[in-house]
Amino acid sequence: MALGRDHKLLGGRVVSGRVQHDRIQKSPEGDKSIGEAIRYWYDLPLRRDFERIDVDVRIDNFGQFILAPLKFHFRGNSRSTECELLDRPLSFTRRYQSPLWVRQIDSLANSHPAEIEWVMRETTRVAGEHLDPNIRDVHEADLLRAAGAFSRLGVTFSPYSVRYYDCNRSLFSFLSFPSYSCPIEIKKTSRGFKYQMERYKPLRRVVVFCVTDTLLNAPEHVDVVELAYLSEHLKERIA
Repeated sequence: MALGRDHKLLGGRVVSGRVQHDRIQKSPEGDKSIGEAIRYWYDLPLRRDFERIDVDVRIDNFGQFILAPLKFHFRGNSRSTECELLDRPLSFTRRYQSPLWVRQIDSLANSHPAEIEWVMRETTRVAGEHLDPNIRDVHEADLLRAAGAFSRLGVTFSPYSVRYYDCNRSLFSFLSFPSYSCPIEIKKTSRGFKYQMERYKPLRRVVVFCVTDTLLNAPEHVDVVELAYLSEHLKERIA
């Protein structure tokens, strides 16, 4: 809950106060404080007390209140630590590669080189067959043949649903961060997602998994994973 300098939260109610600065407090319905939530999602040490957290706060086009840490300072430390802001944290396309994805791929390549080679072969095989002009009438759901390879990269596809988004409860488990639940929509090209953009209710985030990325100016809550480019990146990474 965002509060101005002349108000504070007391017993679940907003009352007058004189704290001399704007701030954000946990609402009565919240199960974690702001600091605890940041500690959890950013994989920060458990036994260190925050002295200060600087945050970026905005309201998106759907009226959702979005808070992201910019910098934090632990009590007793001499210096603050900056946090990296990622505009599209789950996107990996020819036009944009999220640093989170890049670090995840590098981590697997360094720790399990044979496994990353298998992932490269599988993603290349599926992408190549979808791009082959001699192979026709293939359903977009066929892209889920790459699900096994993606599980090695930290992405778990939930069951394919015939209603709403295709894989509603998919999980992204990158590096040492907590697993993040996010719907995945399967498309041959990301431009096909315009139907869902116009007719489905907005989500905090949704990922479009496609062969080729053709969706220009996607909303800020829409990430895209481009299978064809991912396979190219993996080839270069292990070359």
